[in-house]
Amino acid sequence: MRAILPLLSLGTVAQALYFFIDGTQPKCFFEDLPKGTLVVGHYEGQEWDDNMRAWAKHDGISIYISVDEIFDNDHRVVSQKGSASGRFTFSAADAGEHRICFTPSSNSGRQNWLSVLSPNGGIRLQLDLAIGETSEIESTDKSKMEDLVQRMRDLNARLQDIRREQVFQREREAEFRDQSESTNSRVVRWMAIQLVVLAVTCAWQLSHLRSFFIKQKLT
Repeated sequence: MRAILPLLSLGTVAQALYFFIDGTQPKCFFEDLPKGTLVVGHYEGQEWDDNMRAWAKHDGISIYISVDEIFDNDHRVVSQKGSASGRFTFSAADAGEHRICFTPSSNSGRQNWLSVLSPNGGIRLQLDLAIGETSEIESTDKSKMEDLVQRMRDLNARLQDIRREQVFQREREAEFRDQSESTNSRVVRWMAIQLVVLAVTCAWQLSHLRSFFIKQKLT
């Protein structure tokens, strides 16, 4: 592996490789990195699944990753423990040899199968390293970031449209409510006028009838 890893630095994006770890001791790689070099690693630990008859990722796996600067008295620049799969990054502060180590552990109880299937260990670790200048690696993700930014802009535009539509609907509801209240007030006012007219008419008729009956008795 010490001979393979330097080949990965020839390209910014490296092809994935896998190796076996028994979990009793870490698996380490050595890489001589120039100053300012960015390293991005994606990893995934797998165990043998007898039911599936294949290697598979399980929740019981955890991976501890450490990166030490050998040229600086093993100064540790990365100390990260993650799940069965994840990502780690670091940048070489100074030029020199770096030791990248992986230490897996598992509580799933499947590692016994691997001692038979693989003499090298109990967990198969897939590793994909990208080694290069920071700008070069970031440029590979630029199109993805631009796509995400454009999607966010589209979502924000749709959200603004929804808000405008809600404001428009509230304005229409307020206008309809005002018209309904105005109509109801006119109806109530007209009914009050009709009641007053009826009351006046009834009073006049009663007064007229009273006068008529009084005249009839006198005659």
